[in-house]
This record gives sequence, C-alpha cells and structure tokens, in this order.
Amino acid sequence: MRLAVRLCSCASLALLAAACSSAPKPVPVQPITSVQVPPNAGVYKVGQPYQIDNVWYYPREQPDYDETGIASWYGPTFYGKPTANGEIYDGNKLTAAHKTLPLPVNVRVTNLDNGKSLVVRVNDRGPFARGRIIDLSERAAKLLDVVQSGTARVRITYLARGDLNGAPPEETPREIAKALPAAPSGRIESATLAAVPGAKLAPATRTASLPTVAPIPAAMFADNQPTGNVTQVPVASTKLYVQLGAFSRMDNAKALLGKVGGDLRISTLQRNGQTLYRVRSGPLTSVQDADAALARITGAGANDAHIVVDQ
Repeated sequence: MRLAVRLCSCASLALLAAACSSAPKPVPVQPITSVQVPPNAGVYKVGQPYQIDNVWYYPREQPDYDETGIASWYGPTFYGKPTANGEIYDGNKLTAAHKTLPLPVNVRVTNLDNGKSLVVRVNDRGPFARGRIIDLSERAAKLLDVVQSGTARVRITYLARGDLNGAPPEETPREIAKALPAAPSGRIESATLAAVPGAKLAPATRTASLPTVAPIPAAMFADNQPTGNVTQVPVASTKLYVQLGAFSRMDNAKALLGKVGGDLRISTLQRNGQTLYRVRSGPLTSVQDADAALARITGAGANDAHIVVDQ
C-alpha cells in the first residue's frame, strides 16, 4: 500500500512538472510612454448658453461677424487638453478661442497695431478675462507679433466654417440658410435694462466700431483657410474706447449716460443709413488704461461695457 501511494505521488509530481514546463512564459509589461491622439476629432457645434464667473454667454450662428477688440493668447498650460468642440489643443496649430462663435469656424484676425493679418480656426471657448475678444494659439500669436506684448488691438472677420477631420466644411443647415429675418412692424429701439442683483449679462449682440482707415482688401477673403500665410495691410493710428451701448435715439443714450456718469460721452456713427448714438469712455491710449476704465464702468453697473478699437 505504501508503495502504491508513493508511485501515485511520483506520477502526480511528474504530470505537474510536465504541465509547468509546457506553460508559456510571462511577457514583461512595457510601460506606456506616449498616447497617440487623433489630430482632429472634433464636431461642429453652436452650443447652449453657458455661464462663467456669473456672466452668461450665448453662442449662435454669426456669418456677418466683424468686430474689433483686444486679443490675447494661451500657451503650454493647455497643451494636450480637449477644446470645446472635442479637438485637442496644440499651440503649434493656427487656432483660437472665442466666446460665442460656432465651432469650428475660420476667421481672419488683423493686428491693427502692425497690419499683419492671418486666418485662424476657432475651435475653443474663451477668453473669459474682461476686455479680451479672442485667445490665439501660440503659433498664431507669434505670426501676428502678439507674444511679446501679450495683447494686441485686432479686427476679427468671419470667413467660413472650418474643416472637420480633413473633410470639407459642412454646408449651412437648411433651416439656417433658408431662414428669413422677421420684418419689423415698427421702429425698433434698444435700451439698457435694470441690472438683476447679483447677476451679470454678456450682450447677445453688440454694435462695434470698425476702423474705416484700414479696410481689409476683398482679395484677402479668397484665402479662408488657416494656411499660415501672413498678409500685410495698411493701418492707421487707432485708439481704445470702452463702449457701453449704441442707440438709435439720443434720449436713450442720455439716460444711460446719466445712470453711469463718470468720464463718458456720446458720439455718433452712421451705419446702413441710420444714425447711432454711442455711449463710450475714451479715447484711451493703452490696453492698461482701457482695462482700468472697463473695471470702473462695470463696477458702476454697466455690465454690457466692452473695449473697442477705433480712430
């Protein structure tokens, strides 16, 4: 009996050894050193209204967008992070961030300090610092000479929708392309509403002054893709203003002027055969002065105030 048990034990050990010798050897795990990210995995989106720092923003289709203001730029802190439409931010690409334009769209940014003009792709939201109209990628900022100064006076003009994943831009949805503006039944006036306690409101639309001394040549709009081609256009000396609103009636402008007070004045602007009365502070010679004036004016309750570039 003992011998039988011993024989069984030896047979079991032999089988176990054979099984162990035929098992595959474990493969050492290699550490992951990098992750391949698709260069463009974004979608076209307009987006819902959103709130940042108690201010509401309203994204919308804006094919006639043409505005002036102060540009800034954002760099390595955001590298590799997803943008608002799902792409990956790369500071070496010609991209930008805007608060309300659809994503992605191509816009022409013209530096009104030196005349350099460039097409960039807007694929992110921002900037959310008061008094800034667009955030440029590092490469776009370098090409426009914005990196050293940190900011620049710019004009932004909508060109077209941006490509998606290497495909041509989508056509404008039929409901937008076929939409007709409602015919006004009477004279339309705009007025400043009383501020809601504890809330701020970013303007859904704004009337900005565009420097007439530096028109953009029509030929420049043929290049509506971010190719890195920098165009030089003539520019004249401009100044900064903090604009609170523009009205078709002088009495509405005077009412706002009396409400806010301070170093404000009313100036006129002819647009589409109509006289607009603008309430603004300035002229101001530097971005620092404009930032300080904007802080004073918004502190007085004029939440729709913004910085514009004009003669």
